[in-house]
Amino acid sequence: MPYYSKLGQLPDKRHVQFRRPDGGLYSEEVFGTEGFVGPTSTLYHIHPPTQVTGWKPLYSTKVDYVETDVMRMRHLKTMPRRAQGDPVTGRIVLFGNADCEMAICVPNEKMGYHYKNGQGDECLFIHYGSGTVYTQFGTLKFGKKDYIIIPKGIIYRMVFDEPGPGEPNPRFLVIETTNGSHIVPPPRYLSKRTSQFLEHAPYCERDLRGPELPLTYDEHGRHEVRIKARDCVHSYDYEYHPLDVVGWDGCYYPYLFNIDDFSPIVGKHHLPPPTHQTFEAHNFVICSFCPRALDFHPEAIPVPYNHSNLDSDEVLYYVEGDYKARKGIEVGSITAHPQGIPHGPHPGTVEKSLGATWTDELAVMCDTFRPLHPTRAAIELDDGEYPKSWLTGWDRPAASDMHRANGEAKPVKKTVADTSG
Repeated sequence: MPYYSKLGQLPDKRHVQFRRPDGGLYSEEVFGTEGFVGPTSTLYHIHPPTQVTGWKPLYSTKVDYVETDVMRMRHLKTMPRRAQGDPVTGRIVLFGNADCEMAICVPNEKMGYHYKNGQGDECLFIHYGSGTVYTQFGTLKFGKKDYIIIPKGIIYRMVFDEPGPGEPNPRFLVIETTNGSHIVPPPRYLSKRTSQFLEHAPYCERDLRGPELPLTYDEHGRHEVRIKARDCVHSYDYEYHPLDVVGWDGCYYPYLFNIDDFSPIVGKHHLPPPTHQTFEAHNFVICSFCPRALDFHPEAIPVPYNHSNLDSDEVLYYVEGDYKARKGIEVGSITAHPQGIPHGPHPGTVEKSLGATWTDELAVMCDTFRPLHPTRAAIELDDGEYPKSWLTGWDRPAASDMHRANGEAKPVKKTVADTSG
């Protein structure tokens, strides 16, 4: 995180005696990164966090990629993906490389354990659903269209609320680091002297929601914590509740950011995708394409120009909005455009876009600086006709009405889609 925060009970100084009501000492834990020269937080536990037993490997998380020698544009229709597993075991990796993995999760079970990703940071984008993430730093109450940033090593349990009548089942996107780097706001948004968000940044500290009370669970009994490390999930037993922290402070903790709080940057002429950047890690960035006013030059072309991003693969997850300028795209679609192949607006969409002043699209993009590879699960969802969609005269209808969700028609505005692809 870019700024200092604290919650709960703390002593006046670090590394001094801090006693429980029964006279015993709280157990201090420095929770740090980059050899303790990066962001850290200091936590105070009721019990020593080292007291664990019963460790055993459960299952491998190593991803097998397919068609690694095939380079073509892809379109995955993820909405038909059946619900399975809990918010961790239900994650299905679709693309990845040595730097990150991208997965979708449509859970239908509850987590009966706590989880710690000891390999990398997680960025969870909530497409549908609401609930609470319980962590040793406090609770995070999340809802639709929230980004949940969970840094490496944080213990948590994710609990979804039961959907109301007519509401869709929970669904979220996962972007996870696999190279040891951390997901952070772009440095160009932050002051080099104070780490404060600068005036030109599309969001600021007021938009970020940190952990809240309740914080401490003082319970004895067997509690399972599953830890992902070395491409495997391991099971550990705690004889007390793992969220036994009474207080903490520092700059390393989980937080929420709702995509609707992103303030899009607009211009006289079409602006490139870095304008929409929201987070970054080593060798990849995450961008938010949000509803916004379009370019205001009298002769502006509001849809993206054809472009070859020669150093990046581009993956877009379509959340909601009007995608009439794209053929065959629907809510929940994922498009993947590899580096080295030009892509841009479909035939006829440039002329149709002229004069448009607004786009109501909403999409999350991940650009990587190494080629991405699909998994077998991605191939099962792949629309093999997608590469033909740039051919003149190709007019295959979408598989579903993009303005219809949960059986209810959505009003259609006269807008244009403006995604990078």
